[in-house]
Amino acid sequence: MSREKAFLQMLESTATIQWNIAMILEAKAVEAEKVKQWTQHHIHARSFDSHEEQLKESLSIHEVIVEMVEGLTKLENGLYSNLKAVLGSGEEESGEGFGGMSGDGFNFGDDSK
Repeated sequence: MSREKAFLQMLESTATIQWNIAMILEAKAVEAEKVKQWTQHHIHARSFDSHEEQLKESLSIHEVIVEMVEGLTKLENGLYSNLKAVLGSGEEESGEGFGGMSGDGFNFGDDSK
């Protein structure tokens, strides 16, 4: 398999993964709304014997959310490294962001503008 075909396959796989991540996030948003509604109705001072118990319950809910965000961040960082390999120009990286981009977007050879 040629390098170009391998890169194209990586990009197609990345697009599929991104689509699946979007579907996961959509489902998580629906789930988060349900959790929000449940928490608003059940996590209040009358439901607990002490403020400490209420705080522990709230922290456990937030811990689950943070773990999910951390997992998605790790996944996105992996995808970033794949895209960096595909889109990298082979030049030395200047450390200015994605593949040496300085925030001006992709350079498609239109430097005359």
